[in-house]
Amino acid sequence: MKKLVLAVVTAAAVLAAALIPSGPPVEAATAGFASAVSAIKQPSWQTNSSVNALAVTGNIVYAGGLFTRIRQPGKPAGQGETARTYIAAFNRTTGAPLAFAPKLNGAVWAIATSPDGKWVVIGGDFSTVNGIRRNRIAMFSVATGKLVQAWDPSVATRVKAIAIFGNSVFFGGSFGRVDNTVRNRLAAVRLIQGDLLPWNPNADDEVYAIDLSDNGTRVFVGGPFKKINGKDHYSLAMTNNTTGAAFSMPAAAAIPKPTISCTTRVKTIDTLGNKVFVGNGGDGSGCYDGVLAADATTGQLLWQNKCLGATEAVKAIGNWVYKGSHAHNCSSSGAFPDGTGTHYLLVESGIDGKIGPWFPNTDANPNSSTQVGPLAFASGGNDLWVGGDFLHVNGKVQQGLTRFTNAAGGAAPAAPKAPTLSSTVANQVSVSFKDSYDLDNLSLTYNVFRGATNISSQKLTTYYWQARKTVTFVDKGVKSGQTVSYHIEIHDGRNIMKGPALSVKVR
Repeated sequence: MKKLVLAVVTAAAVLAAALIPSGPPVEAATAGFASAVSAIKQPSWQTNSSVNALAVTGNIVYAGGLFTRIRQPGKPAGQGETARTYIAAFNRTTGAPLAFAPKLNGAVWAIATSPDGKWVVIGGDFSTVNGIRRNRIAMFSVATGKLVQAWDPSVATRVKAIAIFGNSVFFGGSFGRVDNTVRNRLAAVRLIQGDLLPWNPNADDEVYAIDLSDNGTRVFVGGPFKKINGKDHYSLAMTNNTTGAAFSMPAAAAIPKPTISCTTRVKTIDTLGNKVFVGNGGDGSGCYDGVLAADATTGQLLWQNKCLGATEAVKAIGNWVYKGSHAHNCSSSGAFPDGTGTHYLLVESGIDGKIGPWFPNTDANPNSSTQVGPLAFASGGNDLWVGGDFLHVNGKVQQGLTRFTNAAGGAAPAAPKAPTLSSTVANQVSVSFKDSYDLDNLSLTYNVFRGATNISSQKLTTYYWQARKTVTFVDKGVKSGQTVSYHIEIHDGRNIMKGPALSVKVR
């Protein structure tokens, strides 16, 4: 549930929304990339360990996790570091840290900001904030950065997910009591007063994810639970915002029930407009790891993408759904097969779930406790902040935290090589070249130049994970005895990459 997104998402992103691998892609927008944000990493500070949660309000980004220090962009571990114990705030425009630096004694797993932008609520494993008792949940003033002294709900164990609507703070985790009252894994308190509300879905196992419909009438919850209020609702439920009673949600049937060889559970939920997007992670070979979209009122399934590789984070921006996972096989949706590596960052069409034109990448820290790469997303509408356990982004050192924006330009196509030329027929030259790829466009224009004259222009759909294809053009506008020069230029809507020229004598 992110109300600001539709108001500020670029028009280019909306126009590009129908891009799918199985059909002609939408052309790159004038910004030079085809989805809501480019694949170019923008500068931001890093963390010394995993970022588990992110939230945005105004020009502030809050990050929480397992980290205890932050450091400057591009710096290796141990250099240019500043203390931040499990929570930090950053300037959304520059990526630089803000003065906000409360001291916690345990990890942060969840962050949410109030719709009015005045409050930020965090949840996790901590029991003190700045030496003051705060059991697993705490609230700060956005304006002052100070802990709200009178707001002190007490939660028995970990808070893993938080969402705020109106004057209600909804949260889930592994706890069984709130303010010494039974609340099994799900509870709600008033935002201003902090007192416990009647909302009580009573989940029989942990809750990993929570979000509300944009109108606040539905609370979506996900995790490894099997029952809500004693009734069967495996891993995903749509509940009443006052009582916690679960509505019928037909889309939940798309999540397979556990078997001996496979268990899948909801890891992440994000709502936008009248859609709810749900990401799963599974244990077991071929176990469902994908993303589904459902109607946020009726709960009807709209689409389902079954890429393999657990999904840990989703974020809807306009008609795009950004996905953090360790996807390794999306052949079921017409994209890359196994054997092409791990694709930690992807975008899917919010309309039909097909893989779209955005392919930056991270890695996963093999020494972290999670070892999965991206774990959390947040957006102000024209950017995407990514947190996780990664050490690199787009091959460059960037630990724990990064961001992508809609700054014009985007990733440039890979530069073309010199064409292969032959003239075996009188008054003709055969010009052959390899196609290229672009990390935030699928439709590229390939121009063949004879000298300074563009003699051929064609648009091709190209994917970077595919073997490069050979394209051949026969130039019939030459005369025997001429020596002519050719080069290739590739255009993605803004960036032009020019290859080296070669010459040939015409037969």
